[in-house]
Amino acid sequence: MMQKYSDAPQWRSRGYLPHYTGHGSLQFVTYRTADSLPKALVYRLLQGIPASQQAERRQALEELLDQCHGACALRIPAAARVVQDNLLHHDSSHYHLLAWCVMANHVHMLIELVDAYPLSKVMHGCKSYTGGVINRLLGREGAFWEREYFDRAIRDDDHLRRTVEYIEANPVLCGICRRPEDFAFSSARWRIQTGSFELYRKS
Repeated sequence: MMQKYSDAPQWRSRGYLPHYTGHGSLQFVTYRTADSLPKALVYRLLQGIPASQQAERRQALEELLDQCHGACALRIPAAARVVQDNLLHHDSSHYHLLAWCVMANHVHMLIELVDAYPLSKVMHGCKSYTGGVINRLLGREGAFWEREYFDRAIRDDDHLRRTVEYIEANPVLCGICRRPEDFAFSSARWRIQTGSFELYRKS
């Protein structure tokens, strides 16, 4: 049975989103391109949801992400591949990668943190290299990724399963494909193609 993390210590706040900084936890993380959420839309959305309702705020923001605002540079296969290759490259060294999906303007990933890499360090590694490579690939300048990210600790096995399903179903919900495994840049296809990727690791 998986450890429950709901009572884990060391919470801190960055703006309107709480972030867990402990080690050894399972984290569902969403990070996004710098132009993915128009500031005026975000402001109006958050004004209507109290700051105490963090889960509701996150859901509303992710629904806004799925509307595909901005240039949606990650629709370009070469750009999406840079991100996916980077996620896989750091699996086992920076974190244990359990599920992921590279959408048009954001990335979902489910990871198990390792002692040497707190979440802030993991996110720096995810963004710094890929942002530079994609900028060169697309002939653009400036910040590619938004500094802020959304993260949520996994509470129990049921939450874990639902999170994996949500991550891998995102392309289907957005009308990109009919089945999760039809999408080229997610863990659903990876498991089927390799026959070796585990849905998640049990402790």
